[in-house]
Amino acid sequence: MVMIRGSGLRDLVDLAHGEISREIFVNAEIYQQELEHVFARSWLFVGHESQVPNHGDYFQSRMGEEAVLLVRDRKNALHVFLNTCRHRGMKVCRYDQGNTLLFTCPFHGWSYDTDGRLVGVPEYQNAYHAELDKTGWGLAEARITNYHGSIWANWDPDAPSFQDWLGDYDDYFRTLWEGDDGRDGGVEILGGVHKWRMPSNWKFPATSFGGDGAHGSITHRSINVAAIGPQGDMEGGVRHGVRSEWPRMNLEIAIPGLGHGCHANIAEPGAPYRETWQTMPWVEDYFRTAHEQRMKTLKERGMKDISAGAAGEWPNVSYASGSRKTIVAWHPNGVQGTECWRFYLVDKNAPQDVKDALRRYHMRYAGPIGLTESDDMENWNYASAASSGTIARRYPYNYQMGLGHEFTRAPDVKGRLGPHRCEQAQRTRFARWLDLMEARSWNDLYPKNRSVMPTGGL
Repeated sequence: MVMIRGSGLRDLVDLAHGEISREIFVNAEIYQQELEHVFARSWLFVGHESQVPNHGDYFQSRMGEEAVLLVRDRKNALHVFLNTCRHRGMKVCRYDQGNTLLFTCPFHGWSYDTDGRLVGVPEYQNAYHAELDKTGWGLAEARITNYHGSIWANWDPDAPSFQDWLGDYDDYFRTLWEGDDGRDGGVEILGGVHKWRMPSNWKFPATSFGGDGAHGSITHRSINVAAIGPQGDMEGGVRHGVRSEWPRMNLEIAIPGLGHGCHANIAEPGAPYRETWQTMPWVEDYFRTAHEQRMKTLKERGMKDISAGAAGEWPNVSYASGSRKTIVAWHPNGVQGTECWRFYLVDKNAPQDVKDALRRYHMRYAGPIGLTESDDMENWNYASAASSGTIARRYPYNYQMGLGHEFTRAPDVKGRLGPHRCEQAQRTRFARWLDLMEARSWNDLYPKNRSVMPTGGL
């Protein structure tokens, strides 16, 4: 019988020696604890303001295993509601996205305004005798924040602010939401959302990004020598304007106590533009102009030129902010299941032919039929199956790469640093997982008399 409470969890997550029990990936009781201790407490990505631009627009998203609605109400305010009627629990909306004046439950007809208020109840006068207090039966609503256009939600009223949740990781995360010219909040979601399911625990993909730089040369060897770049070249990961000879630091970044991490290329702004779209001169002209403006913007702000790749925002978001801006949420879908939602980002001011070029590049590279994603899913799926057996569960995973060598320093660079081939960011994520799984409430980790998130831990 596996102990999974109190010291039992620490027996499964041995960070000092870099050993993680397979049990936390396959144990159903641990998974149920995660839904309560991690997903019911954390800031979770639900969508982008560009998906709901008009009054009455909605987008059906997920938080953990539960369906939620991102909605723009009649007064232009954004909300995130649990997609379940307060009467008998039926979904009040069964469409992926659209526009509406009311959400009406098809079971008994309770109706809700776009601000979540219960406004219509059949038989209100005759059956309820006008005594039902409608103000107490609106849609369940989460806290939300708008971070440079991206929308995040949290069910826990005692959770820290989203800015405290990010901490020093803000320097790396904001680059995802910048326009090609460096403007904050300059992107929009391109088209729809790629959604698919795979037979793998959510932590496999969520911890692989932002902490597993070693797999690329093995797992992706075939595509690294193939034509995966924007123009069918071999360089699929460059940001427009980045030359390989330009002085820069290639580091693994981890934020102790918070669980975020990435592989980052960091340099002073000023890199000359690198030709990327040679066979599409109109696209090339757009990116060259945008790059020059971006370098100017960064210099004016006194900011470094940061490109975050193979990045992870705790708990279940991965992204890349280089030339292929994309974000994916790994939604838990049972102990041995993950529902993957990948969103693709483009500069909202880009002309349509530029967006079309990026759309083709995105689809070739990532998503359920993308070259890299296909490789990764094969690993996660086989690893999950091979870790579920009685004997296999006796043997821990090894997370010792770079253990004890995580303190490479660089001037003006935030976070704990390490070489590009290092698993410190993954260890940091498991430390955060352990903190949340053991804590009874946010006050255990985030006392009310403190103004910032904890910074200790691996």
